[in-house]
Amino acid sequence: MARKFSFHHLLIGLLIVAASGLSSFAAETIEKQDRPIRFAVLGDRTGEPHPGVYGAIVAEVARMRPDFVITPGDLIVGYTNDTVTLQARWEEYVKLIQPLEVPLYIAPGNHDITMDGMLASYCKYVGKPYRSADFEDIHLIMLDNSRWEASDQLPAEQIEWLADDLAKNTGAAYTIVLYHKPFWYETTARGIPDTLHSLFVGYGVDAVFSGHYHDYFAGEYDGIKYTTVGSSGGGMVPGPTGIGYHFLWVTVDSKGIHIAPIDAGSVRPWNEVEADERLVFSPIRRAGMVCAEPLLIAPTNDTDEGEISVILKNSLSEYTLDDTLRWETPEGWFIDPMVMPVQVPGGEDGTFKFAVRRDGPIYPVPTMSAKFTYAEGKQVPVGGNLWVSREVACSPVNSSPTIDGDLSEKCWQQPQTYYYNPDGTDMKIDPFRFYFAYDKDNLYLAAHCDDAMIDSIRATVTEHDGPIYSEDCVGYFIEPVHGSDTVYQIYFNPLGSVFDQLCYRGDDGWMRYDRDWNGEYEAKTVRGDDFWSIEVRIPLAQLGATAEAGQEWRLNFRRKQKRFDGAANWLTPIDADPTTMGVMILSQP
Repeated sequence: MARKFSFHHLLIGLLIVAASGLSSFAAETIEKQDRPIRFAVLGDRTGEPHPGVYGAIVAEVARMRPDFVITPGDLIVGYTNDTVTLQARWEEYVKLIQPLEVPLYIAPGNHDITMDGMLASYCKYVGKPYRSADFEDIHLIMLDNSRWEASDQLPAEQIEWLADDLAKNTGAAYTIVLYHKPFWYETTARGIPDTLHSLFVGYGVDAVFSGHYHDYFAGEYDGIKYTTVGSSGGGMVPGPTGIGYHFLWVTVDSKGIHIAPIDAGSVRPWNEVEADERLVFSPIRRAGMVCAEPLLIAPTNDTDEGEISVILKNSLSEYTLDDTLRWETPEGWFIDPMVMPVQVPGGEDGTFKFAVRRDGPIYPVPTMSAKFTYAEGKQVPVGGNLWVSREVACSPVNSSPTIDGDLSEKCWQQPQTYYYNPDGTDMKIDPFRFYFAYDKDNLYLAAHCDDAMIDSIRATVTEHDGPIYSEDCVGYFIEPVHGSDTVYQIYFNPLGSVFDQLCYRGDDGWMRYDRDWNGEYEAKTVRGDDFWSIEVRIPLAQLGATAEAGQEWRLNFRRKQKRFDGAANWLTPIDADPTTMGVMILSQP
């Protein structure tokens, strides 16, 4: 009969998972014990969380009575240093996991420790960010890669601790490692050397569990079972086999480690989606179906129409794309034809044209989908949104405006208005206006933000690259060289403090982020009785750009207002991908 471990053993204050709390369990060798050990693996809860999903999965896991539960993190929304907010979010998580009356082991995700300032809260409610524990004859190691993007970026202190811990526990029947970001998929699965994998092989690690990507895949390398659990509550797109929200059920016995993803009550094979397969179809999901050009919209009009081209990129040389491209159109949108048979030979691109008309709200926009064959008898669904775009003028200036936060100068006479909630509905925060200007060496930005309760503004961050995005702020995504897939994300708060990073497209088609990139800015703000404003000068050389009349840059921008806990975007959704952005036209003198 499985031992019962009271949930209250995990509580110190509200929640603490302590390795020392497990020492009371008698050690039994797995080879000789009468029963197997069974545990569950919960995936990410946050990252566009869907309310109710995680709690339902926790309840299902509790009903199955595992010996213990592990999770590779992303348990709270994170992305803030505000201790009051963090406390509320961790308390919310404590309530969610109350049905679990067994040990819970956690490795931190990037939402749990987004920045160093969140570390204290994590330690308070969870424990040390990297540590190890023993459950009977299983040695479990939890690593912290929440703030790093590759094994060779991890602090030397953690790597030294890991090597020492592995060396001290070579007598364990099984050694299992848990960490959030699946570094192994970017290296080991591609045949690239990896520091962690080398240590795991050298010391006989048996299995590694990770999360972060919100979809399930697995692979075995040098005898180690690597498994990435998908979403248990965060935003999710069903995998190519239809697997959706799920958790893993793991059985450890004398014959080895047996892993099954459980989705909607059904048990699936461990190699449901192999990492090698994902290496093939992941780029297709990202770039297999794209709009060749956007539909230019006029927010002040109720009607737009035009023709757009959809490019299907069949990068799989062995298989012909032979399916039907289908459109889903919200009310007020019309596309002709709605359904079109498509055939694209392997290794080729196909272009298909459609007439588009809008007689109503812009958002939500139409969506398109088709299925690509990526292996014998296997297809992956590929979809995308109709690309809608807007234009904004960037005015030339003969002499630099005075950077003082006062927007009375002549160059700030063409405000950009009409913004949308992140979900595409009408804006629900206070009004604001953005302005753009340039000369041959600089880009100038300005914004005027109304605030009927000016004393409620949240603006405390003063350090460069602090969590400005969690305060009142204005933000920009700028691609100066169209087609370069190099985007600069720059946010300013009402103190003039800046958060910035370089965004670029990786080899797999997804955007990557370099927080170490820092720009230089001249920024000044003004706070009035019912507004705050900002003026900024950005030297173009650091963006690898020059400014000439007639150029078209990709751009999107937004305001975040803490009092409403909301934001408004020029185009929505807003992200670093330039194929979702609008156009900034550098006007003629």
